[in-house]
Amino acid sequence: MQHSLKHFLTLTLFFSFFMSFSQQGGPMGEKIKITGTVIEKISKQPLEYATVTFTSSKNVKVVAGGITNPKGEFNIDVNPGIYTVKIEFISFKSIELKDKALKANTDLGTISLSEDAAQLNEVVIRAEKSTVEIKLDKKVYNVGQDMLVKGGTVSDVLENVPSVSVDVEGNVSLRGSDNVRIFIDGRPSNALNMAEALRQIPADAIDKVEVITNPSARYDAEGGAGILNIILKKGKNQGFNGSFIASTGIPETYGLSANLNYKTENLNYFTSTGYSYRTNEGGGLTNAQYFNSDGSTNKYIDETRNTKRTRDGINTKSGVEWTINPTTFWTNAISYRENGGKNEDLVNYNAFDSNRDFASISYRLNNGNNNGEDFEYSSNLIKNFNDKGHKLTVDGSFSKSNDKDDSTINGVNVTFPEKSTFGTTNNHEVQKQYQFQADYVLPVGEGSQFEAGYKGNFNNLNKAYDIFSDDNGNNVDNFLSNTLEYKEKINALYTQYGFKVNKFSYLFGLRWEDTNIDVNLLGSAEYNNKKYNKFFPSAFVNYEISDQSSLSLSYSKRLSRPRGRFLDPTPNVSSNINIFRGNPDLDPSLTDKFDIGYIKRWDKVTFNTSMYFENTTDVFSFVRYESGEFVDGTPVILSTPINIGKEQKFGFEFTLNYSPIKKWKINSSFNLYNTNTTGDFMYTNSQNEVIIQNLDNEAFSWFSRVNSRLTLPGKVEWQASAMYFGPSNTAQGRSLGQYMINTAFSKDILKDKATIAFNVSDIFNSRKMRSETNLPSVSSYSEFQWRKRQFNLSFTYRINKKKTDRDKNAPKNNEEEGGGFPG
Repeated sequence: MQHSLKHFLTLTLFFSFFMSFSQQGGPMGEKIKITGTVIEKISKQPLEYATVTFTSSKNVKVVAGGITNPKGEFNIDVNPGIYTVKIEFISFKSIELKDKALKANTDLGTISLSEDAAQLNEVVIRAEKSTVEIKLDKKVYNVGQDMLVKGGTVSDVLENVPSVSVDVEGNVSLRGSDNVRIFIDGRPSNALNMAEALRQIPADAIDKVEVITNPSARYDAEGGAGILNIILKKGKNQGFNGSFIASTGIPETYGLSANLNYKTENLNYFTSTGYSYRTNEGGGLTNAQYFNSDGSTNKYIDETRNTKRTRDGINTKSGVEWTINPTTFWTNAISYRENGGKNEDLVNYNAFDSNRDFASISYRLNNGNNNGEDFEYSSNLIKNFNDKGHKLTVDGSFSKSNDKDDSTINGVNVTFPEKSTFGTTNNHEVQKQYQFQADYVLPVGEGSQFEAGYKGNFNNLNKAYDIFSDDNGNNVDNFLSNTLEYKEKINALYTQYGFKVNKFSYLFGLRWEDTNIDVNLLGSAEYNNKKYNKFFPSAFVNYEISDQSSLSLSYSKRLSRPRGRFLDPTPNVSSNINIFRGNPDLDPSLTDKFDIGYIKRWDKVTFNTSMYFENTTDVFSFVRYESGEFVDGTPVILSTPINIGKEQKFGFEFTLNYSPIKKWKINSSFNLYNTNTTGDFMYTNSQNEVIIQNLDNEAFSWFSRVNSRLTLPGKVEWQASAMYFGPSNTAQGRSLGQYMINTAFSKDILKDKATIAFNVSDIFNSRKMRSETNLPSVSSYSEFQWRKRQFNLSFTYRINKKKTDRDKNAPKNNEEEGGGFPG
């Protein structure tokens, strides 16, 4: 604890010193403020990232400048004088206000830009937007130019996102916590197996990922660690344009996708469709030492695992956006995914006696087949009452998924020559989800804004899982075979008000959610109803130190409902002595989140740091214990999540974007935190004794990543990334450190109409989850690698589309906007 405390004190002093130093500056003259708003002429939508520059009329020298915020607004300080003001935006005709005499604070009003047809019809390479954008209330990771994820999936994308980590099994965590809510196009995903669901969406279909660590009242209260919003591509340029991408890789991987759209004055048709075939090879081991009741060694079992998973399927999202009139937009879209695949999971057991002398060898082979279908219809209506931000947004969606997973488990024990069939497993999951949402935004005076809204989310899931003990299909017990019925009804209301006073911005909100959840294991007495309603306040304060730096303070109350692998009772029986099973009786956990953030921008550097504290009750934690069953005298160890008590996390996060020269961009992040967990766990061991295990634990951990992109001679782009996840203590052992290094090269060809890219993920084959577990009856070391080193080659061809086109002139969907500060 003292060692960890020293780390935090040192960083706190550095944090304080850095902020005080950054606020220092030389003497400044009396400056005036020049404000205004930039919009798209036809749709009247604000243009974010438009550039505004002030050129001295005397010496034709740029003396000041800035960019517009998400509302299209700019606020720039200049010395009084006569200037030419130029407003520019990619693919739009620029506007110049010549020889403007600016003597006092001036509002230039609303400036409308028109699309430049000549630019839209030629293929040119323009200045690329930073891969990672740091905004006040979120970080945005732009996927389009990331070569490292070509031919990959959403999981590959998330591995490169600041603050986010993905373990070797594909489970996503934010700032070291897996209580994170994942949205796709602003809509929550409730898949039981989230890790597998994310692997079904190709990286080429993703536009950007928003990381919201401390959401406002506008967002769902669920997600103790925060929210990840995965936004899919939607073309917006005039006329017909798009891109085709083909990829191949080793282990055997193929992909073909098209992102196309056709836009007229009032209608925009878009589609993102692709086919992929992927092979993942992995493996692992568990070396265990078993003890007698007196503490002496009973035996050893070394367990090795080799896995091979293949997936193939199609993925499409198509729709149309109708500009009903200059202020009303209606978008309808249909998404469909069909996937199938095979799983091979081979586990070899080498048993030794107490003297470590060889005793026997056996194996267990799991051959599985799975297929699934996902369908979603979504509709979004936006009504802008004026160009000042007064608007109403209405969203509705319906989705249905149908997944089947069947497998056969058999094995051979060398001591007994005959083959033994252990049985078959069958899983069938059907899920339906309805969602309706309405959001109203009303600007009130200068720099103030009122928001209110409703959201209803209704989810029904039915999963039948059967695991048989023999060829005749005789059930073992309800522990291994049953049907899970999950019904969820969530209604929410929220309101928030933001305003600005001088250099201070404030946003205060309150959300109310009513939850009614039924979890029923049919055919058993296990039935749980979770019914509760709660208020979730949020508060944000921002102080604008200067145009280049700001300080923010935020608070929100968050909720984590158990989902996915936490809830799913289907046991993973690929090993017969180490079994994982979810817990349908988990209660939600509540988190109070506090965050102090600081942003500083220089010409070539953007630095963002935050200090955060989280206090969580009824926290989820995984435990391992004896299930009470035996295999040839060996106790079966069950791993499952439970509510154990309270967790307090205190940490620092640093993000740095640096461009030393025009052709070289570096972004890096560093996160370290201390977690203090208190709680007890009670179970009955194999001797029918009641064991109360104290799970109090204090762990110090950290992870870091760096991403570098450099233009080499011959206009070859080189990108490399490195990630390291530090070791940490757990309540029942220790998680060991791991690292991964990726690299990629790309080259534009065919007069820049096409790009060829080659990437290698996990160059040194080092991405392995390693852990040590110490229980009274067994001590073990485990490591697991979901996917071994991968090579990918991709080819991209663009039609009437610039390499770095982004959806600049698109009317923003409500879910893609932050709960940012007004003004």
